[in-house]
Amino acid sequence: MVGSQMAAQPHRRSARELKTASVPLKADLCGRLIRRYKRFLADVELTSGKIITVHCPNPGSMRGTNRPGSLVRCSTSDNPKRKLKHTLEMIRVGRIWVGLHTLRANQIAARALALGVIPSLEGYSHIEPEVVAGAGSRLDFRLTDHPKDPRPTWVEVKSVTMSQGTTGLFPDSVSKRAKRHLETLAQKVSDGDRAILLYVVQRADCVTVKAAHEIDPAYAEALKNAASLGVEIQAVSARVRSTEIRLEKTLPVVV
Repeated sequence: MVGSQMAAQPHRRSARELKTASVPLKADLCGRLIRRYKRFLADVELTSGKIITVHCPNPGSMRGTNRPGSLVRCSTSDNPKRKLKHTLEMIRVGRIWVGLHTLRANQIAARALALGVIPSLEGYSHIEPEVVAGAGSRLDFRLTDHPKDPRPTWVEVKSVTMSQGTTGLFPDSVSKRAKRHLETLAQKVSDGDRAILLYVVQRADCVTVKAAHEIDPAYAEALKNAASLGVEIQAVSARVRSTEIRLEKTLPVVV
């Protein structure tokens, strides 16, 4: 184990169950993954034997969650303007479903913020999504009107799908954009605001989260730097089912 990893410390000491928060889902089209290609496309063989091309809403490498032959579930859109009718939502890995739709992480985070079920983020009466946070940069949420804290609170959400054992890893490919978000959060702290990076782990088999140093060492270093400057690094896990994504617990993050 390298020195930086030996010195890493969890931001939280243990997992903590959360109050109920969920996002409804209708992923009733079942099949097996043939291949994922051109970043946003995937071929799926349905139980009927028919092969269809579906939208793959995940910009990462999907490392560990793209094995051909794996069971997958897709949702169906009735929007006539869509080129592809179906969307890849989840893949079976071992005994669990892993959510692949990146924006579902933002949806479950928005639901949790609205219900106030994450203890460190409860009490805000005004929640704004997709707020400009600087030149050429947006962050997922800005929270204001807290009865005890007048500071604006900025939240950036990252979807975690890759794991090693019971540790969720992010990112699954080099991400300059994710690194830039960390720098923006650190700047917000410098400006006197509160800033939080929130990992949403879309799989129920993880007990901790950390940066994927071997994949993106620059991001891992930026995470350590942001934490040292006062950015709060938090994580929650969700259980993914064909009918819903349900928030379950907070997880410790190793920085």
